[in-house]
Amino acid sequence: GSNSVRNPMLPMTELIMTQEPLSSNILNNANPQELKQMLGEKLYPIIQAAHPELAGKITGMLLEMENSEILHMLEDSTSLNSKDNEAVAVLQAHQQKLADQQKIAKK
Repeated sequence: GSNSVRNPMLPMTELIMTQEPLSSNILNNANPQELKQMLGEKLYPIIQAAHPELAGKITGMLLEMENSEILHMLEDSTSLNSKDNEAVAVLQAHQQKLADQQKIAKK
């Protein structure tokens, strides 16, 4: 089967490399809202490759950063990986907290 364990670091770097970078022309002409939309469309498939079930949430979290930071991440997979890992940690901690609260509620 092709269900071999994927290296979670790999897809991001590969996807970043295969994506067309947003040109400065596009960036200069887009308003911040349009830019967020474009950045989200760039980020989502990269995040989805690593975390299919959390992609929407992680992308949303990353999009709360400054546009310039997001652009940097799209050019630098190391930076994106570390932010992505932070976001996953936050989400997992949050889910754990919810689970704990449910356990307490059930007592």
